[in-house]
Formats: sequence, structure tokens, C-alpha cells
Amino acid sequence: MPKRVDHEERRDQIAEALIRVAGRRGLHAVGMRDVAAEAGVSLRLVQYYFETKEKLLFYGLRHLTDRFTARVAARLHAAGTDPGPRATIEALLLASLPTDEEGRTFHLLYSSYAILSVTDEALAAQPFVDEPDAAEDALTGLLEQAQASGLADPGVAARTEVISLLAMTATMGTSILVGQRSPESALAVLGHHLDRIFLTAEASVDSAGRG
Repeated sequence: MPKRVDHEERRDQIAEALIRVAGRRGLHAVGMRDVAAEAGVSLRLVQYYFETKEKLLFYGLRHLTDRFTARVAARLHAAGTDPGPRATIEALLLASLPTDEEGRTFHLLYSSYAILSVTDEALAAQPFVDEPDAAEDALTGLLEQAQASGLADPGVAARTEVISLLAMTATMGTSILVGQRSPESALAVLGHHLDRIFLTAEASVDSAGRG
């Protein structure tokens, strides 16, 4: 009896291959033939599931986002059952830093997708463009919660601080990728700014060894 094909699993297999080869060569340099070779399947099979490179890129982006969501969840789990707002904010920010191979791949490819979207209207219309807004809203809510609980400086503008933290983390991630800054240096800078915002010392996430 022929083995039943799980089409979703096969799509994910191809998306994983896209992420691996793009992580090595850059998203702009990846073709469907490269992805097929990486996945160990035929080019015709990749075309059967995705038809065009554009559709493959769209699916790869959703798959990358799912992987990042799982990475954030793992960091929050590592922070404990009730980590508090600072540790939660820290875990969310650190998940996007390229302090390990998974983080490097995410930061490199997410940045690549963002750059491509500047000149690709179809890519720009994808939901990933809204993800920074979702993160901004979530972190702002956490910081406002901390302020209401007396854990953070009530005088700071919560959303402005969050915007600054997100922008700083993204920029430091790129500086780590290009070798300008070490992960340890970036973590120290982030810790400095969180110390400025929060009034009490919550347990900090040990990000250097967790992915």
C-alpha cells in the first residue's frame, strides 16, 4: 500500500531547506533549484507545491515566523512560571538577537525579507510587515503593567521606550552579524537600558547559553 503523503509536512520540509540555504548564501541568491537540492527532492516537486519562487518565499516567511514564535516561547518557559514584566520583555527582545545559530538565521533572513519588501509590492503586503507593530503593542502593555505595579519608572513614556528598545535590539543584532559587536556587549547594553527603566532587579534571562 503506498505511503500517504503529508502535504503540510512536505511543504515544511521544503521551507526548512529554503531557510538553511538562504542562511548560508543569502535570500537574494536562492533559487528553487537550490532549495530542491537542499531538501533532497526534485525541482518538479518544489514547483508542484509552490509553483513560483514568490510563493515559496511567502511560505518560507510564515515558516520562519513560526520558528521565531517557538523560540520566544522557549525563552519565556526558561524564565519560569511567573517571570515578571522585565524578564518577559527581556526574553522577547533577546529572542531576536543572533547570539546562536538559530538567532543568526532568523535575524539575517528577516532582515533580508524586509529589504526585499522595499522593492517588491507583493512581499510588502505580507503579514510580516505588521509583526513589529504587534511586538510594540505587546511590550508596551508589559511596561505599562510594570509601571502600574511600581516595578518601572512611572515617568517614562512606555511606548517611546519600547520603540527605542526594539530599534536598538534590531540594530545591535545587525552589528553582531557583521562582527562589529560581540553578543556579550550587546547584552550588556540592553541590560543597561532595562536597568534605567525598571526600579527593581528581577531575575534576568541568561541569554548567552539559551536558544
